[in-house]
Amino acid sequence: MPNPNLIFRTLLATSILIGLAHAQTTPDAGLPSTDPSKIPELRPGSGYLVGYLPRKDLPNSLQLLPAPPASGSAGAAADLAFHQQLQGQRSGVRWALAAQDAVLKFPAVASTFSCALGVSISQEATPHLTMLLRRSLADAGLSTYAAKDKYQAVRPFVQLAQPTCSPADETALARDGSYPSGHAAVGWAWGLILTELAPERSQALLERATAFGQSRAVCAVHWKSDIEAGQRMGAAALAKLHSNAEFLAQLGAARAEIAQARAQGSQPNRDCTAETTALALDRPLQ
Repeated sequence: MPNPNLIFRTLLATSILIGLAHAQTTPDAGLPSTDPSKIPELRPGSGYLVGYLPRKDLPNSLQLLPAPPASGSAGAAADLAFHQQLQGQRSGVRWALAAQDAVLKFPAVASTFSCALGVSISQEATPHLTMLLRRSLADAGLSTYAAKDKYQAVRPFVQLAQPTCSPADETALARDGSYPSGHAAVGWAWGLILTELAPERSQALLERATAFGQSRAVCAVHWKSDIEAGQRMGAAALAKLHSNAEFLAQLGAARAEIAQARAQGSQPNRDCTAETTALALDRPLQ
């Protein structure tokens, strides 16, 4: 007669294996979607997904920021001086990195912070983290537009008749206000989000977030004051995101993905040697 205990253990082991297989092949119950096709786009066909926050809940940049530096002011002189200090970065590896940082389209941009985080970031490897970055892009970027539309500040490449690192975008950029920088807002929000997820990597992550904003000055599409104001809006957007349950749920799932990636020995999906060489050329914004 078969041993009842052996039968029970066999059935239990089989049920556990089936459960594990089911968990690995079905979506996480109760978690926000990681499927880009399930999230609406800001504009159909743009590739930019809606954020977590309704537009009415975005921080108001007109209420949070001062006006941009006036022509002839000390602030405008500081902007021009910093712009001139970057002339040596408008070629070679730093210019190439700035051109790369200019592109906000996924999936390519997902790996931007991979070296600083120390693991691969992609739709395949870290779907919740990738979606977290993809949707917070809209929240941080759109938070700058009340001030952008009000002030319509002129960009450096327009004022100084200089080339940029993304010539195909120059016509659109010339029509879009310079202050504050949407790219800097996005990069700073991403750096803060990732620092929350991996505090042990905070120095590298915040340095990369700072460089992401500085890339806009290297590209001659933003002034120093634009970048600093953009970073303030990125932080303000993240503060608002912490009141959003969907964001917090995806944040928790992303934290688990990072831990799993580290346990599996994941490595950055980016050329970290070239990035380190480029970032060593940066100057402080102050």
